[in-house]
Amino acid sequence: MPVQARQLERARLFQAPHRSGQLLARDARREALGVLIRAFLPALALAFVAAQACIALDTPLPWMIGPLFSTAIACMLGARLSAPVQAREAGQWAIGTALGLYFSAPVLAALARNVGWIALAVSFAVCLGMAGGALLRRLSGSDDATAFFAMAVGGASEMAVQAERHGAVVERVAAAHSLRIMMVVGTIPFVVRWLASHGWGAGLDAFAPLAGRVDVAGLCILIALTSAAALALKRLRLPNAWVIGPLLVAMMLTAAGVQLSRLPEWMIRTGQLFIGVSLGTRFTPAFVHTAPRYLASVAACTVVTLLLAGAFAFCVAAITGMHPGTMVLATSPGGIAEMALTARVLHLGVPVVTAFHVARMVVVVLGIGPLYRAWTRVA
Repeated sequence: MPVQARQLERARLFQAPHRSGQLLARDARREALGVLIRAFLPALALAFVAAQACIALDTPLPWMIGPLFSTAIACMLGARLSAPVQAREAGQWAIGTALGLYFSAPVLAALARNVGWIALAVSFAVCLGMAGGALLRRLSGSDDATAFFAMAVGGASEMAVQAERHGAVVERVAAAHSLRIMMVVGTIPFVVRWLASHGWGAGLDAFAPLAGRVDVAGLCILIALTSAAALALKRLRLPNAWVIGPLLVAMMLTAAGVQLSRLPEWMIRTGQLFIGVSLGTRFTPAFVHTAPRYLASVAACTVVTLLLAGAFAFCVAAITGMHPGTMVLATSPGGIAEMALTARVLHLGVPVVTAFHVARMVVVVLGIGPLYRAWTRVA
């Protein structure tokens, strides 16, 4: 073979894998764009309309409740809606950053005085989850691992991962947490707004973000710093990285008195919408057909835990003098984003609610394995 022909053949063979890789990457981008157009944009449109309906009906947390319930119902009826993980992370970033701007030095000092109550509330939440697991096992006949992780008061994704490690039925654990979130979001904000409107407690908790205005340059710096923290925690595989990372950075800046910028309201509303869509699109037609006895048992156990958490909240509020609505949100079996957002919308104690839920999340995530082993021995 002539030298020139051999060189051409060698070049063709060398470029073939590179070209195939380019084709695969191009196909992946096209598929992602197709999913975005077919599944995510319709979900956003439906969520926006539902949010406007909730605003017209004057419901609390309209930018989350409307998207959550509308997309969940549509998905259970067979609509093929979905949300990319980046949308959920963007929503979590907005919420984490907005919450961190409340933690000024005086607020941190006030929280330090209540650290004992935070520890007590975390212990109560852990015991409540374990008791709920025992009740679910008795009502539904589920195995130990599935019942325990289905009722553990932690993040849905973290509990699903732990459930798989311990041999639980992951699909049932995920279904239980989805149902719990829907029940909490569909009841707690309404109850707390009713309490606030009927004068329960000494009045609204006077917490406000340190930064009082939007500064474009400061906002760009804030976005860069908080996003970098979220990416770093995600690389370390820490849970809720896109909430905790921005929350910590914004908290440290605020505690140091650095006022870069507040978040525009449209960013916070978009974050709520993204989280609502991400939660709602988890539901599928298969969810409706998931063991009716099991789902009914999960619903019954969730009602019991909500009532017990509410009673505990009123006791703590009566002793400490904190607003009952703040304590209901702080001790409820909901997530950080949903409960802290409700506190923000209703002008309640955002730092208190956030601190309670962050402490609970850390304890549950780090101690869930030993807690499960102790629970099985006692049970």
